[in-house]
Parts: sequence; C-alpha cells; structure tokens
Amino acid sequence: MLKRVRIGTRGSALALWQADFVENELRRRYPELELERVIIKTQGDRDQKSSLTRIGGQGVFTKTIEEALLQEKIDIAVHSLKDLPSAMSQGLELAAIPPRGPVEDVLITQGGLTLNQLPAGARIATGSIRRRCQLLQMRPDLRMEDLRGNIDTRLRKLHEQNLDGIIMALAAIKRLDIEGLYFQVFKSNEMIPAIGQGAIGIQIRSNDKPLKTMLEKLNHIPTYYGVVAERSLLKTLDTGCQFPVGGYGRVSDAQLTLLGFVGSEDGKILIKDQVSGPMEQAEELGVKLAEQLLKKGARQLLQKFRSENEIKE
Repeated sequence: MLKRVRIGTRGSALALWQADFVENELRRRYPELELERVIIKTQGDRDQKSSLTRIGGQGVFTKTIEEALLQEKIDIAVHSLKDLPSAMSQGLELAAIPPRGPVEDVLITQGGLTLNQLPAGARIATGSIRRRCQLLQMRPDLRMEDLRGNIDTRLRKLHEQNLDGIIMALAAIKRLDIEGLYFQVFKSNEMIPAIGQGAIGIQIRSNDKPLKTMLEKLNHIPTYYGVVAERSLLKTLDTGCQFPVGGYGRVSDAQLTLLGFVGSEDGKILIKDQVSGPMEQAEELGVKLAEQLLKKGARQLLQKFRSENEIKE
C-alpha cells in the first residue's frame, strides 16, 4: 500500500473544507497513510476582479492544479466539480466523487426579503451567468451586477455596496457553518444548478492504479452517475461554466433523471428539458438531453453568446 499521498487544493476556505473532508475520509480508512497538503494558487485566485465569462475560458480554477498533478508535484487533486471542465486534461481521470452536498442556490438579502418581495429594480449581484439568466427569467426588472471574491468578500460586499441581494450556493453556506444570514432557497427545478454543483471531484493520474484502488472506497455511486450525466451534457453542448447552462442529475432506485437548460444572457429565452433512464446509462443520457436542447434552439443561443462575449476555448 502507498505510504504517502500529496493532496493538491486551492487555498480558499471552501476548497480547504473539501481537502479536509477528503483527508479525513482517507485517514479513517487508511490510518497509516501519511498525508501532505499542497496549496496551489490558480488563475481564478490571482484575478478576482475580471468577470469569469471573460477571464480566459474554462479551467480558471483547476488548470494550474491539473498541471501540478501531471508534473507529479501532487498525487491527488481535490476540486469543486462545478469548476472542472467536462473535457479533462489528457492523462488524468476522476477516481472518486464522494456523497454530494446540497445542490441548491440561495438568495441572500439584508432584511430577509424573498425574491418576490424585493422592490422593482432591486440590485442583485452574482458572478454566475447561469444564475443571472434564470433570475432574470423570474424577475426581468432586476438590475444584475457582477460579484467575485471568496465567501467572506461576497457577504461583505452585500452590505458595503448596499446591494439588495446576492446569490450563492447553499453547499458553501452549510459547509462553512455560516450563520446569521437571511436567505431564500431556490428549488433545483426552479433555479437549475451548475454542472457538478455541491460535488467534490478527486482527480488522479490515469496510470496511478494503486491510488485509484484506494480511492474507490470514497466513491458514492448515485452521486457519481448523476455527475457523469451532467458532465456528459456539458461536453456534448461544448460549453463550460461561463455559459448560461445548467443541469442536475438525480438518482432514485437506480433510475437517473437529468434536468438541463440553456438560456440567453438576458433571461428572455430559457430552453429546458429532461430525460430519464437506468443510472448506468448516465453518459448516454447526457448526450440525449444535449441533443434535445440543441434541437429546441440551444445551438443558436450558444453560438450567439460565444460570439458576443468572445469566449476563449
């Protein structure tokens, strides 16, 4: 058995929570294993002002960590799966996806108002084009503003910039035990989550068979198949998290239901659909849903968005 494993992660509070989780799971199963944490600063960490849509395409929070993995500077990369591009770097693979956290998004307001209670023209901030699109579909009158930074920075900006609200992931709030917030939870079919939202991806080099065998014990089958379907959807659409796209794969009694959408940036167009089938067909279900969305007009929407925003692939 391996004696020492180096775990690569970003240095944000949420990323460190994820690394802690993986380390604790490994220690519980392999108490003799020596673990070393390696904190890596990514492009997304270095530039916290530019919009994610224009910062440089996919992988801004993962590419540097993947490079360290390929260069054998680390043995495991721990990612927030919503940040990991559907087309991974050659020579790498996902060894395990532990049980998923909450997938929902939340609206955090200063006075506990819900979305419907906010005044006309309320200022809402988010760094996610997916959230912006779906929020404007529900409330076209909202004034949307960009929001970057770690969790503490975003919460501080809510008050400093006198915003009416900000949108965040429920998983982040739960994992970091943040209290004293007024927030409204959106149902997953009301605001469709990002691909892989709430899930942790444990990535290794494809040729590292001993580590792959060890990490199999951390894999949660329902979560795994749900995320595989979501990532297959994203890959077939040939998009990333900088596009107004979302998807959620949920497994119940070995049956997988995959819900997805593609929208316009202004929220005026929202194309939704869903597919169901055996969870073992997760990859095929993702392709099927993508093809259905493309036939309904998603192809034209994505081409327009890519052109207008000069998306870098």
